[in-house]
Amino acid sequence: MSAEGEAKLVMMANQIAAFFAGQHVDAAGEVAGHFKAFWAPPMRDRIIAHLAKGRGDLSEVAAAGVARLRDESRAHEAK
Repeated sequence: MSAEGEAKLVMMANQIAAFFAGQHVDAAGEVAGHFKAFWAPPMRDRIIAHLAKGRGDLSEVAAAGVARLRDESRAHEAK
C-alpha cells in the first residue's frame, strides 16, 4: 500500500477513535467493532500491519482498538 493510502487509513482510524472516545463506552472495543463491521478485510489487515510497525501516528484509542481487533482476529483464527 502506498504511504498515502496508509495515511488515509490512519486518519480514518483516528477519526473513528475520536468519536468513540467522546462517548461513555469502551472506546477501544467500539473502534474494533467498527473495523469488523465496516472495514473490508484487506483494510483491517493493513491497519494491523501499521500497528505492528509501531503506534506511529495512531491515537492512543485508535491503537488500542487496532490491538483489540488484532487480538480478536488471532483468537478467531485459533478456533
